[in-house]
Amino acid sequence: MKKNLVLTGMMGVGKSTLGKILSERLNLKFIDIDKHIEERENMSIKDIFEKNSEEYFRKVEKKESLKSLMKENNIIALGGGAFINKEIRNLAKKTSITFWLNLSVELLVKRLGQSKKRPLLDFNNLDKSLRTILRERKEIYKLADFKIDCNYISKAVIANKIIKLYESKQNKS
Repeated sequence: MKKNLVLTGMMGVGKSTLGKILSERLNLKFIDIDKHIEERENMSIKDIFEKNSEEYFRKVEKKESLKSLMKENNIIALGGGAFINKEIRNLAKKTSITFWLNLSVELLVKRLGQSKKRPLLDFNNLDKSLRTILRERKEIYKLADFKIDCNYISKAVIANKIIKLYESKQNKS
């Protein structure tokens, strides 16, 4: 059995997009935790935060993440804050090969500037908001098995890097 391939990192970095590409290339099932939560709750994450609270969202996120991490042979895109949770992180490290997708704040601002669906962001001061969140999460993201710099690199090149690292680590396990 193959270990899961887990993608973590900031919102807007491309976890869902790359997860789909990797799923096709590796012929593994793709699980997008945020999408699962939206389908399960029948509302957007932004609405979940507004109607039920961030605390409620984190409970649902934890349950969905842990359930998915118990499976094998999957590519899993965690929500931007999920890896911060110690239980999720520990299980991911045990059952999976983890990749931190890193992107500069400047590029995140460009990607997220038009999006109004990110509940943790202050769109009136997006740069500062992203810098604050990244500063809070960076040390935890560093605990992933691999850090992938996604600045000014095509999705295909990023996917190739991830596949190469995943397969070499898989063979050593």
